[in-house]
Amino acid sequence: MATTARAAVQVADRTFEIREFDLPEISTDDALLRVDAGGLCGSDVEQYDGELASLGVTYPLIPGHEPLGTIVEIGEGAARRWGVEAGDRVAVEPVFGCGSCRTCLVGDYRRCRRAAPPGAIASAYGAIPLAIEPSLWGGFAEYLYLGPRTVLHKLGAGLPFELAALYQPMAAAIRWCAHDSGIKVGDTALILGAGQRGLCSVVAARAAGAENVIVTGLARDAHKLALARELGADATIVVDQEDMVAAVRDLTGGEGPDVTIDLTPVATQPIADAIEAAKPGGTIVLAGLKGSASTMPEFSPDRVVMKELTLKGVFAQDIRAFEPALRLIESRKYPLEKLHTHTFGLDDVALAIETLAGRVPGEDAVHVMLAPHGNGAVAGGA
Repeated sequence: MATTARAAVQVADRTFEIREFDLPEISTDDALLRVDAGGLCGSDVEQYDGELASLGVTYPLIPGHEPLGTIVEIGEGAARRWGVEAGDRVAVEPVFGCGSCRTCLVGDYRRCRRAAPPGAIASAYGAIPLAIEPSLWGGFAEYLYLGPRTVLHKLGAGLPFELAALYQPMAAAIRWCAHDSGIKVGDTALILGAGQRGLCSVVAARAAGAENVIVTGLARDAHKLALARELGADATIVVDQEDMVAAVRDLTGGEGPDVTIDLTPVATQPIADAIEAAKPGGTIVLAGLKGSASTMPEFSPDRVVMKELTLKGVFAQDIRAFEPALRLIESRKYPLEKLHTHTFGLDDVALAIETLAGRVPGEDAVHVMLAPHGNGAVAGGA
């Protein structure tokens, strides 16, 4: 087995270095994962750009919070606790708790603040500074250290990594649509943003019972909006060519959506539009990080009051969302393989992020995956 691991270390805004690390010694309660794949998230783009500095992101660190791979070494206690053994393929939840505070003991470990090491913005893979031993805390690496409080999910043997790598956006969509938004049978759901999480939200909203699903995007997102319709969206709105609020009113007979889920990055105008478009008594779920644009002069508290709206922020997912997400992916009920468009090797991590961000001419990315042990870039579905 290897004794070292290569990793892509973010050392500054838009700057990566490939470094080599000694593999950690594994004791009874932890494990080592060979990272076979890892999905890229919109927040990876924002972190790459330096938009998350206001949250306290500390360089250098190894990003990557959607890792999947194969257990190569595991302690006896960890094997017993997780129910896995060396050779098993697993998906890793990004967030972990301390396991002993009240928040963890009542099952809300994603909200735990005790487990975060000094200098980390959260107790999550991809967010822990390099200085915290054993350093291999991010999925943009050939190997990942699995601490004692990690939550793992075993993958089916026949599930391709390109499809399994959707576990994080699908879990997010299930939490937002089925658990936290209150979508009921017959509701109208408005999804702001047609990225991978927006597309997974179409599936989750339908599964939760939504009768009418509307998705917004930009003109450059035509390929994503087409996928949204293929996955079950009833209508799509091109917001840089149409008046979103007026279009939503037309599509809902003047009532507005019961639930709106904002997944747009950085921009705050969609929140103002969501407040204006929402049905009185409706719910608006805020899931897109705004980074340096987090102030919102166009915000109207009076509209929230007069329309009796519920605004709800959401961060991360837990076992209640990850388990059904993997079952849904494994069911092959939806053509989710069409979401995966690009695979990159570790040396091309910056290009992978730029591709996901839509900054590479000619590349219509939806879901982008990193394969740390692979070579070069591959375009096309799974």
